[in-house]
Amino acid sequence: MFSNLPNYVMLDLETTGGTPLYDRITEIALIRFEYGEETERWQTLINPGISIPPFITHLTGITNEMVKDAPTFEEVAHTLYGYIEGAVLAAHNVRFDHGFLKNEYKRLGAVLRQKVMCTVKLSRKLYPGHRGHGLDAIMQRHGLSTDARHRAMGDVELVVAYLDLARRELGEARVLETVASLLRGPSLPAGLDGAFLDEIPDSPGVYLFYGENDSPLYIGKSVTLRSRVMSHFSGDHASSRAMRIGQEVRRVEWRETAGELGALLLESRLIKVQKRRPRTPSWPL
Repeated sequence: MFSNLPNYVMLDLETTGGTPLYDRITEIALIRFEYGEETERWQTLINPGISIPPFITHLTGITNEMVKDAPTFEEVAHTLYGYIEGAVLAAHNVRFDHGFLKNEYKRLGAVLRQKVMCTVKLSRKLYPGHRGHGLDAIMQRHGLSTDARHRAMGDVELVVAYLDLARRELGEARVLETVASLLRGPSLPAGLDGAFLDEIPDSPGVYLFYGENDSPLYIGKSVTLRSRVMSHFSGDHASSRAMRIGQEVRRVEWRETAGELGALLLESRLIKVQKRRPRTPSWPL
């Protein structure tokens, strides 16, 4: 599809619900591309080990009976990794799919570190004049169709068709340039290992920045921890203090909370604790 993009895998999951910590995968499908050519495709149902809710069955058509004799994620984990290793993992709302995969591998005692690319974000950048960028909106807008909506391979093929259409409409160079901008990600300061970004959940909580000699720099809260932390390294700083903090960070901690109120209360408590401690010049409170 894109001859200048070395290796990427277009992937889609079906699940028992929307929460990676509690819900499980029921189906995986992917197509692997290398230098613009499809090299492999793979799909499988997954036995999630829990019951599929009726509304999910109504949406996807996947029943408990269909997955009863399907392999578990543990049984396909090695095979799946063989397909995605060394490739950019692309998906429509990749945070959802990547979050489920990370949690499944974590249950097996493994850490998944994968460069990802979200085709929802890509669509927003390529077609900024349109409001909707979900698959249903894209289908209606561009006249695309599928007989397998909400099945993993059906949705993968739909996204592939959409990207091919965008390439023909807008030109390969523009699409590749936009993909490259999404893959560049945050600009991290020297001394900060970027591996921690993959571990931060996009859930409510409080984050703490530390500088040289583990000196505290900043306490913040957010309803989406990962997005908020990454914004500190975006390079688009609103103030010189924000720029300084982003450049001086050497370690990041975070603590999840049950919701926005919990994050607010925890942030307040942590700030009070720090104010009672001997102040350091870098503490921005």
